[in-house]
Amino acid sequence: MRKLKVGIIGATGMVGQRFITLLANHPYFEIAALAAGPRSAGRSYREAVAGRWKLSCECPGWVLDMPVLDAADVAAVGRLVDFVFCAVNLPKSETRALEELYARQEIPVVSNNSANRWTPDVPMLIPEVNPEHAEVIAAQRARLGTKRGFIAVKPNCSIQGYVGALTPLRKYGIEKIAVTTYQAISGAGRTFSDWEEMTDNIIPYISGEEEKSEREPLRVWGELDSEGREIVPSEEPVISAQCLRVPVSDGHMAAVFVKFREKPTEEEIKAAWRDFTPLPQKLQLPSAPEHFITYFEQPDRPQTRLDRGIYSGMGISVGRLREDKIFDYRFVALAHNTLRGAAGGAVLMAEFLVSRGYLTPVD
Repeated sequence: MRKLKVGIIGATGMVGQRFITLLANHPYFEIAALAAGPRSAGRSYREAVAGRWKLSCECPGWVLDMPVLDAADVAAVGRLVDFVFCAVNLPKSETRALEELYARQEIPVVSNNSANRWTPDVPMLIPEVNPEHAEVIAAQRARLGTKRGFIAVKPNCSIQGYVGALTPLRKYGIEKIAVTTYQAISGAGRTFSDWEEMTDNIIPYISGEEEKSEREPLRVWGELDSEGREIVPSEEPVISAQCLRVPVSDGHMAAVFVKFREKPTEEEIKAAWRDFTPLPQKLQLPSAPEHFITYFEQPDRPQTRLDRGIYSGMGISVGRLREDKIFDYRFVALAHNTLRGAAGGAVLMAEFLVSRGYLTPVD
């Protein structure tokens, strides 16, 4: 199979930049188009990101010479690509309309945005957690009237670590979860050089984040309805979340408290994490970490700076499992927010969709 030609919509932002670095030498995909808003359209990528490149690694030289197209010019982008990754920075209503426009023009959309996360027939995928949700794409295509076009989205970056860690434990009947997330500044698309307010500071509020952290896991853990037309969110567990912005460049940490219907032992929990081998690992997808969940026995691990990059930033790190006086257990979980939580998670999703025949070359 030839490499699929991909477009990056929203290529000039931090997540778009991550997409470029991840796709520059990808075995399945090749970058064929870059697109952004009117301010960048018509310029070279070099000109469009001058003074705005936010990553520590350099942009591939050949990408710098690519032209930036207008993201709204769906026909121009569509002539060059088999599908697109979307990471635009627009109001939700505009993002939703743009993604559906691409899909209706038979251009599949793998989205990093939140606009379509609650569209009932749009799968919100963590491939290790709910790969079966991809089956709803058939119903979505029927609604859109398309043969190739569809939208698939990834969940919010803040839930990646604790939802992944809790998934193998659902067999014990999770009743209640309390979670506090300590979220890096790159989650806001910022760096310390352009956000001096974060130096030596913690901000105990991130707009909309707590609502997402309480609701999105229930959709990820939901099921297809009996007719396969939509994803029905799970009714349990009850989740209470608070989200803090902390002075860390990358990596979202979560402190998790969990109550079970049938309380497992510590050894059973660790064994569930150790033995969990999800579908992407069985398929050996290029971006899938060798081990989805890594448990650290050291009492001071995982640490953000030391462990956010595990398995190229695509693994989940867990530690400090112990019994709790109010809940049954507590632990911490860590995930890299712009890799596993954003661009990397979307690339892994696309790899999975290729493996299941949802993403194919244009004839």
